[in-house]
Amino acid sequence: MLQKLDNILLEKEIKPTAMRLLVLDFLLSQQTAVSLSDLEAAFYRSDRITLYRTLKTFEEKGLVHSIMDGTGSVKYAICEEGCECAPEDMHVHFFCNKCQETICLPKSRIPKIPLPDNFKQEEINLVIKGTCGNCS
Repeated sequence: MLQKLDNILLEKEIKPTAMRLLVLDFLLSQQTAVSLSDLEAAFYRSDRITLYRTLKTFEEKGLVHSIMDGTGSVKYAICEEGCECAPEDMHVHFFCNKCQETICLPKSRIPKIPLPDNFKQEEINLVIKGTCGNCS
């Protein structure tokens, strides 16, 4: 398993450190997006700054994407294989009002939105809010 994690990081040109391997393993085991606070709870002896920098490195290298789900806390989820996390590859997210979980919906793509001339798209975020299947 450790070799698989190493390979995932190396494919994204991320140096595999002990903390990066632990965070990657944790993220891969999650069914929902996680916040920095979630990571802190899972790694309570780890430094918040180190965890934050790990997430930002993963995001910059296209290993995770960030989600603004309206809770005031940025959440992170592993990118699908082959996803470049570019706007044309972005998908919809679902936020459950009951359990407060954020779930990626990778089969529901955000459509390309035509913008006026001289407008430059920098990010897209589409979050559907409601009740998930587990809470229904």
